Amino acid sequence: MEGKTLLNEPIGFRRKGIFRQFLCSEHNPYVQFIKYGIGGCIATTVHILIFYFAATLLFPAIGPGDVMSRFLGLPTTEATLEIIARNSFIDNFIAFFFSNLTAYLINILWVFTPGRHHRIIEIGMFYLVSGLSIFVGSTLMWAFVSYCGLMTTVAFSANIVVAVLINYAMRKFVIFKG
Repeated sequence: MEGKTLLNEPIGFRRKGIFRQFLCSEHNPYVQFIKYGIGGCIATTVHILIFYFAATLLFPAIGPGDVMSRFLGLPTTEATLEIIARNSFIDNFIAFFFSNLTAYLINILWVFTPGRHHRIIEIGMFYLVSGLSIFVGSTLMWAFVSYCGLMTTVAFSANIVVAVLINYAMRKFVIFKG
């Protein structure tokens, strides 16, 4: 147990203090996960804002009775479920480009240590993994709207959960140094 605390983290982390770990690139795994969560919340907020902007103004995807329509007073469309499902899929991909850029910058500047791969490969893998997770989540969202008749907001939430699970594991263990 020499040089380690009971939580099996290096003693240096203890001396730094938990709040200092939020300000530097050295952190224990618990702080890293919290930082990832904070960064993810920021990127998700960007995604949600752009998604609803696009779903309202570019490709209408908010059906009557949708939770966000009632909560924020967003305009709705009288389109069929098929069109709403298609448009929500498109709106989600528009939001993906902006939120993924936000996530990448937060991840390399604050959460993970870049450099496991050449920068171009790292960015390519980051977008590939994020693209895969957004595709899986968007397909799930489309299916929930099309076949289950769920509201866009409920289906969109399932999309977010799937993306978070896939992205964290791949970023932590494959893309970045850890």
